Amino acid sequence: MKLATCSTGTKSFVGAVVDDRMVVDLGSADKRLARKERRSSHPFLADMMELLSSGRKGQSAANKALNATLAEARKNPDDEITYQLSRIRLRAPLIPRKLLCLSGNYQDHIEEGGGKMEVQDKETPRFFMKPATTTVIGPGDRILIPPVATAIDWEGELAVVIGRQAKQVSTSEALRYVAGYTVMNDVSERKLKIKNRSEDRDEDVWFDWLNGKWLDTFAPLGPWIVTSDEIPDPQSLEISTYVNGDRKQHNSTAQMLVPVADLIEYISAIVTLEPGDIISTGTVSGVGNTTGEYLQPGDKVEVKISQIGALHNRVASSKK
Repeated sequence: MKLATCSTGTKSFVGAVVDDRMVVDLGSADKRLARKERRSSHPFLADMMELLSSGRKGQSAANKALNATLAEARKNPDDEITYQLSRIRLRAPLIPRKLLCLSGNYQDHIEEGGGKMEVQDKETPRFFMKPATTTVIGPGDRILIPPVATAIDWEGELAVVIGRQAKQVSTSEALRYVAGYTVMNDVSERKLKIKNRSEDRDEDVWFDWLNGKWLDTFAPLGPWIVTSDEIPDPQSLEISTYVNGDRKQHNSTAQMLVPVADLIEYISAIVTLEPGDIISTGTVSGVGNTTGEYLQPGDKVEVKISQIGALHNRVASSKK
């Protein structure tokens, strides 16, 4: 199932996207079904975070509501429950509790920046966090370039959505904790320096790199979450990034140095993962920093992942 956070007019709802053309309002669909079955409706179908937290019960209820609505829609289309995808606005699927990102998880990306892959790159993944409430934006939202930014880069990535609390999870069990997958653009400021220093120490340069990940709007996410039952193997997906229609990145998740299951094992040994947390699994070669080509106001960025979909955003300047 493709789960999306949608809005139309003053209404916001969790929708199931069907054939990339129709959206079913799951909360409204369940309320109608509940009246027929003479039961209480499921409130968790009205909120993405609540739906993910409800686990198998939530997915089962969502599937039941969707199937009942599709059967009814063939006979009596209902504009209050079903919508044409083109007539609603897709928001970020959710604002995660924690947004964790990977650095250097593909050999080709390590080497395009002048580095050399080492044994440790496969042993200890390097992850960091982004402040989700200010960085996450949705499909069609603008990536904003603030005055402090001069070198804005794209990084198309597969994002893993956690569906169950996970602590010290083994690799063999890890994928059972995944609710689904979506697309993320780990937008990065490559030359950030807020103030001049008398000299640059190694740790100063490292923090400049890290701080360049934190700017507002620098985590476009979407267009929806594809549930894990539809993607049994996250290491078989194709990633491509386009800037103004030109393909800049292309590779397969099969080339990850640390696969999704191993990432969950490693991170959950340190951080308790919760439903709705997101792990963005690192980018492939083809970033702009290699050639000195950076995003400019008016540019259009598209990150596409097979079996999931495409995330579109435009770039604009910001006064602050």
